[in-house]
Amino acid sequence: MRLLVIRYRYLGDTVLAIPFLRNLRAAHPDATIDVLVEPRAGEVLAACPYIDERIAWHRRPPGPGARTPDCFGHWAAARFLRRCRYDRVYVLRRAVSAAVLARLAGIPRRIGYARQGGRWLLTRAVPYREDAHEAECFLDLLRADGVPVDDAHNENWTTPAAEAAVAAAFPAAPGPHVFLCAVSTDPVKQWPPDRMAALLRWLVNDRGATVHFCGAPADRAAHEAIVVAAGALARPPVEWSHRLDLPGALALLRRMRLAVGIDTGQLHLAASFHVPVVGLYGPQDPARWHPWDTRYVAVRAPRDPAGVWRMDRLSPDSVLAAVDTLLPR
Repeated sequence: MRLLVIRYRYLGDTVLAIPFLRNLRAAHPDATIDVLVEPRAGEVLAACPYIDERIAWHRRPPGPGARTPDCFGHWAAARFLRRCRYDRVYVLRRAVSAAVLARLAGIPRRIGYARQGGRWLLTRAVPYREDAHEAECFLDLLRADGVPVDDAHNENWTTPAAEAAVAAAFPAAPGPHVFLCAVSTDPVKQWPPDRMAALLRWLVNDRGATVHFCGAPADRAAHEAIVVAAGALARPPVEWSHRLDLPGALALLRRMRLAVGIDTGQLHLAASFHVPVVGLYGPQDPARWHPWDTRYVAVRAPRDPAGVWRMDRLSPDSVLAAVDTLLPR
């Protein structure tokens, strides 16, 4: 049996698919299970023991000098997947375009969500539960297809090379090590830098924490601005953004006592190692997107009279109180 899972786009969503993949593998131990992912988000599955291949799907043409992609665009992806002759596909990507791709690929059995086009595109259309966590919604596809779901626990893996790279530079500092997720690519999720600086100052000077930053290389400027705004710090934060790839970031997050910050895929990465998380939420509903299978506190911004979520009105005191519950004195 040849099975395909379509879960391209965001890093956090890809992490939340790990319980799905484990239960699918348990039900089909001898099957070929491949996953269609975007290159960067797919790196989180580099050491996943439940899949055979990661098929890279590119939304945009790769830059000059990049290696030839497995497939670029929907038509090329459909032709590639058709040649693979899959027997069944699970469409975890909640978009009509993903269900269209499965149909164009000629895969005879297609399981996805009813909101993706119904019976014309899917052979089994499963209702999407708006009030359930995304990880549970993924598992609903297995349940609807008669695949037993034994457990939904979270997990993740690192590689020896990534562990060695982090161990060589990890500071031997006293006190807790805290990961600070300070930058999002979505402007509506951003917390004002001066408030992030107040949180940094409190973690270092009041709690004796060693704070770690690790984002894209372009995030370094934002991290530096936060450090400058924080003023005098008893211990400088550790900046990893310029020296770790995604497997390295996994090895780093595994060592944290706490992860705190904006709702991004980095918090889901930390949660996959059962690191406690304090997440700051605006428009995204924490009931559906909270860190999975770990201790967490969700702090949600208030709405203004027009119903707009206002991260700039999220007070530092509420965030510090949340950290207190997971990082006691």
